[in-house]
Amino acid sequence: MKKIPLATPTMHGEEQQYVREAFETNWIAPLGPNVNAFEKDVAAYAGASAAAALSSGTAALHLAVILAGVKENDVVFIPSLTFAASVNPVRYEKAVPVFIDSERDTWNMDPKALRKAFEKYPHPAAVMAVHLYGTSARMDEICGICQEHHVPLIEDAAESLGTTYKGKMTGTFGDYGIYSFNGNKIITTSGGGILLAKREADVEKARFLSCQARDPARHYQHSVIGYNYRMSNVVAGIGRGQMLHIKEHIEKKHRIYRQYKEAFADIAGIEMNPLNKESMDNNWLSCMTVSRGSGVSPVQIMDALAAADIETRPIWKPMHLQPVFEDCDFIQAEDGLSVSEDIFNRGLCLPSDIKNTEEDMQRIIRIVREQFGA
Repeated sequence: MKKIPLATPTMHGEEQQYVREAFETNWIAPLGPNVNAFEKDVAAYAGASAAAALSSGTAALHLAVILAGVKENDVVFIPSLTFAASVNPVRYEKAVPVFIDSERDTWNMDPKALRKAFEKYPHPAAVMAVHLYGTSARMDEICGICQEHHVPLIEDAAESLGTTYKGKMTGTFGDYGIYSFNGNKIITTSGGGILLAKREADVEKARFLSCQARDPARHYQHSVIGYNYRMSNVVAGIGRGQMLHIKEHIEKKHRIYRQYKEAFADIAGIEMNPLNKESMDNNWLSCMTVSRGSGVSPVQIMDALAAADIETRPIWKPMHLQPVFEDCDFIQAEDGLSVSEDIFNRGLCLPSDIKNTEEDMQRIIRIVREQFGA
C-alpha cells in the first residue's frame, strides 16, 4: 500500500542547476552568488526592500527578536496556538512570553485579547504575530494596536510565504518578518529561513550578526555576540530553483483545500480550517475540526488514516499548555475554555502534499468519511 505523507519537498530539476553551479565554482561555504540572488528573489517576490538569508526560520526569528531590542525580563506578546519555534527565540534572550488566545475566524492572534494584554502589561518589548497554517492574521487590527502603543511588530510568516492580506504579502507588515524553507514548507531549501525588515540597516545588521559579528578589522575582532546563522550557497541554490515554482505550489495547495472542503461539505461534524476573508491564503496545510456532538474524535480519524499508511498531525498544542512554559501568563478575550485549546482538542492536519494524485485524495477522503458513517 502506498504511503501518503503529510507534506514533503517537491523538486523540479532547476534546483540542481544552481547547486551544480555552486560546486563547479567551489562556492560551497556560506555566502556566494546563490545567497545574494536568493535574497533578491525573495525580497522582490514579497515586495520587500531587502532580505537576509539564514540557516533556519528560527534563526531569523531570533535575530528579529534581537533587532527589536528585546532584553532579559522584557515581555513579548505571542499567540498561544503556534509551534514552539515561535517562542524559543524569546527565551534565548531570557525575555518573558505572554501568550495570547486565538480568534475563531482565522485561528490567529485575537486582537481583542491583544488589547486586553496591553491593559495588563502596558509596556511589552514586542508583539509577535503568527500566520498559522498559511492563513493571515488580522493585520489591520494588530498593526494598529502596535502603532498605538509604539511597540515593534515581528511577523512569524514561516508558514505563509505567498499569502497576501488585502493585496500585501504577509511578512512585510511588521517591523520584521520571517519565512521558513524547512522541508515541508511551500518551497524548501532543505533547511533555511529569511529575515525581512522595514529598514535596510536592520537587514545589514542581521547579516553582520549572522556571521559571528566580526568587526571590519584586519584581525579577528568582535565587539558584540554573534551567531553562525548564515545560509550556505549550496542551500540557497535549491531555493533559487524552488522560487521558480512557488505560484504553481500555491495553486496546488489551493486545489487540495478546495477538494477537502467540497468532499466534506455534507458532513455536519466537519469544519475545515477557516480562511481570512480579507486575504488570499496559501493553504500550506489543510486542517479540519470535528464537532463535539459528532461522536468522532480527531484521534479516531488519525488512527484510521495511520492504519492505511496515511500521515496526519495534530493541531499545534497551545504554548500555554506546554510544560516548558507553564509559568507564563495567558490572556484570552473571554473566560471559559480558550479558543486555542478548543481548536487543539478538536482538530487535525490532513495530508497536503502537492504530489498527491487524485487516487490518493479519494483514498484519504473515503477513510475520513467512513468515520462519520458517510
